[in-house]
Amino acid sequence: KGRYSFIYVFEDGEWKISHHHSSVMPEGIVTAEPITSDEVRDLFGLWNGALASKDPENVAARYSKSAVLLPTVSDVPRTDKEGLVDYFTNFLKLEPQGE
Repeated sequence: KGRYSFIYVFEDGEWKISHHHSSVMPEGIVTAEPITSDEVRDLFGLWNGALASKDPENVAARYSKSAVLLPTVSDVPRTDKEGLVDYFTNFLKLEPQGE
């Protein structure tokens, strides 16, 4: 299955495609029950604790296998564990702490 969008313009007496986008339909996602505000705070605490450990492997372990990190102090998206560890190796030198 795919999804398509077209924008047409009338040119030289006929309709022609001006812009075309096509993409594969997204796969279904696994959903879970909504979590509470306290659970959100607890998850943030786990991430902040990983930062405090100053261990890039520990921080990277907080991310899913399919995570995409668009980092604050780098213009390189990180899309796998190796990339996450690489980013946090340098980022943790700044001694970050979430609030």
